[in-house]
Amino acid sequence: MERILVINPGSTSTKIAVYDGEQQVFLENINHPVAEIGQYKTTYDQLQYRIDAITGTLAKEGFGTDAFDCVMGRGGGIAHLATGGYEVNQALLTSAKDHPLFDHASNIGAALAYHFAQSSGCKAYIYDAVSAETLLPVAKITGLDGIRRTSICHVLNSRAMSIKYAKEQGKRYEDMNLIVAHMGGGITVSAHCHGRIIDNVREDSGPMSPTRSGAADTMDIVDLCYSGKYTYEQMAKKVRGDAGLTDLLGTHNAREIERRIEEGDEYAKLVYDAMGYQVAKYAAMMLGCFTEPVDAVILTGGIAHSKMVTGYIKAHLEHTVKVVVMPGENEMEALAFGGLRILRGEEAANPAYQ
Repeated sequence: MERILVINPGSTSTKIAVYDGEQQVFLENINHPVAEIGQYKTTYDQLQYRIDAITGTLAKEGFGTDAFDCVMGRGGGIAHLATGGYEVNQALLTSAKDHPLFDHASNIGAALAYHFAQSSGCKAYIYDAVSAETLLPVAKITGLDGIRRTSICHVLNSRAMSIKYAKEQGKRYEDMNLIVAHMGGGITVSAHCHGRIIDNVREDSGPMSPTRSGAADTMDIVDLCYSGKYTYEQMAKKVRGDAGLTDLLGTHNAREIERRIEEGDEYAKLVYDAMGYQVAKYAAMMLGCFTEPVDAVILTGGIAHSKMVTGYIKAHLEHTVKVVVMPGENEMEALAFGGLRILRGEEAANPAYQ
């Protein structure tokens, strides 16, 4: 039985899990108090702190650091990655540390995995990093010279749910055409053509979400930026963090919003429906990326637990395409199963990162 350690660092916590084959035998979300983690100037300064926290948690549960067949780390904003797995090597570690595409705790996922793999005498991998990019060349073009569209979406869970759905249908992911809407704090929609994400809508250019503005008319954004009311940092926070349901309804808590709707709050219903409407609209837009029939639209992420939201989306799409609901984040399972396929030879890791 293959034993896999999964490490997924977040801003104030580190999720770890142990899998024996497909079976999860341990899961822990290690919280890092702001008072402790705030003393570190950079994400990478936290590395030893997080190593010590993981080591202590594993020891408390009886897992030795030499007990694993591979270690999977969450991939961060590392440049020049395709989808799938990469064995962690020095070039990848250097890129994550010195040249990240964006600052996020997941950037130390590779380093954490590498440390525990060294202790265990096995290999460390990252899998389906957020920055993994396989867009069609035509999908990268914009109407502004010097600006190219880049792929940033919920790659890990979107591909994992696609692979899982294909397996449930007795097919291979590579033989299907799928559209995936991952609905969480941010919402992304991606087009999966025969195992490749050929296009996607980022969380800042698609549907609004609990905390993101999504797409808005360009000139309105230009006017806001030059209104004199906001600094660059304030404007960035306004569209990515303080927007969406948070800005319009004062909360991003779906249960609270649905309670208000059930009590007759018509504006809350209008806004909530608008979010679902936009997801349906952008999923339908993705149909134009294909020259073949699309097998299904998959609704996933935390918001996919809401029957109110998924019901609204399905009502707008099911006359055109099959809609499947697969709720939840599923990141730990996605990382573990990616490593398991590599260990079993069912999938090859990408060539060494250079």
